[in-house]
Order: sequence, then C-alpha cells, then structure tokens
Amino acid sequence: MRGRLPTSLHRSFTTEGKGRRSRYEARLMLLPIILVPLLAAAPAPPITVTGHAWAPFISPMGEPFRARTENDDTLARWFGQADRNHDGIVTTDEMVADAERFFATLDGDHNGEIDPDELAHYEYEIAPDVQVMSKTRRMPGEPATTLHKDEFGNEVRPRTRAQRRERDAQDAAALGIGGALQGAARYGLLNMPEPVAAADTDFNRGISLAEFKQAAAERFELLAGKGAALTLAQLETVRSAALAGARAKRRDNSTDRRVGNPLPSGD
Repeated sequence: MRGRLPTSLHRSFTTEGKGRRSRYEARLMLLPIILVPLLAAAPAPPITVTGHAWAPFISPMGEPFRARTENDDTLARWFGQADRNHDGIVTTDEMVADAERFFATLDGDHNGEIDPDELAHYEYEIAPDVQVMSKTRRMPGEPATTLHKDEFGNEVRPRTRAQRRERDAQDAAALGIGGALQGAARYGLLNMPEPVAAADTDFNRGISLAEFKQAAAERFELLAGKGAALTLAQLETVRSAALAGARAKRRDNSTDRRVGNPLPSGD
C-alpha cells in the first residue's frame, strides 16, 4: 500500500530503534549509581591555618605560651601554672610536676615515651617556633621591622650599601645566623634551641617520662642556682637578659655559653 514500508524494512527499523532505546535506558539506569555516591560523599573539611602575631614564651620544658593581647605576660602565665600551691615560688617538685603534665600532652599514644613522630608533631604543630631556621617573631607590642617602601607603600629593594647591610643584618639576626640565639632559645629562659629533644639523654631518639622529669630537675638547678625556689621577679631578670641577647651576634673568640646536654664522651 501507498505510504507503508515493506514488512522487512519496517522490522529492521523497529529493531534498530528498540536497540537504541535499550542502550539509552541502560545509561539512564546507571546514572543514579554514579551520582548517588558523589552526592552522598561528605565535603572535605576546610583547612584551618592559625597565625600567631607575636613571639611566644617557651617554658624551660618547651611548652609555648602565646600572647592574646599586646600586654599579655606569658612568662607570668607559665609561672602561675607551675606554682601549683600559689605561694609565689616554684620549687623543684612543682617544676617536675609541671613537666610531667606537659609530657602527657606530648605523649599522644600514652605509651610512656615521646617517639620521633610525636617529637615532629611538637616541632611542626605545637611549637613551630623552635625550628632553627624560622625567623624570630616580634615580642608582644614590639613594632615591626622598618622596611624601605616607596610612596605607594610597596616594599622596594635597598638601593644603597648601607641599606643592604641593614637588611642583611636584620635577616641574619631573625634567623639566628652569626652566633645569635636560635630556636626556642629566642623565646625562653635557657639557651636550648629544642628543649624537648634535649631531654633525650641516652640518644635513642625517644624521650621517656623519667628522662623528661630528670631534665626538669636539672633545668631548675640551672635557673635557681643554689636557691631552693624560683620567684617571678628572678625569672623576669633572666628573661630580660635573654631577650637582650636574642638577636646579638657572638664574637668568634668569645665564650660559648649555650646551655644544653654535652656531647657523649668517647669512652
């Protein structure tokens, strides 16, 4: 009949159309399988970066105390924490107890030892200021380093020899190059760049609780001398002297007065 295809051709077109529809329907059926897991997956948590405006105070055992305001006395905050009975002095027992408390924070798996991974966590997360090649931070309220700027406020390269020397001296002092203090020594009471690692007296790459407590007792003696207790005024004097030498260079022929564990003997 006019207007109709032969039966064989009609069957061919119909079969081909059904094949196309079957493939299309199969794709539609697979779409939920692909999309559901993607929609159900939780979004990745945002990355939080915490910036610290000023230098911390780092306790003799390496605990950082950060200023909340320009007038925050971080040394006094640590002293008040270590002075457990609040009688205005810190004794050997109180300093050892304070070290034991901080040790529990560092010993993440609570196995009684600060292992290399936990030490790395301390150096990179808890107190990154102890890293030797990190630039020295400003003390609370201390003005920023003077930079040479153009009329638009953009930093420009020093043009004169005196300006270049000034810039190089500032960079060297900030990195502790040339004999200036480095690491935690820039922010503490003792000249120990890494006070937690310095407690590893047997050099086995792990710090036990006994080693940490022994280090606390020895550091108390370094600070107190022949005294039986430490006062805040006494530590403020030590702190002032430490800050005065934090960026000072040491002459080549001067005595190295750094405080820390001696090298093992050759025996």
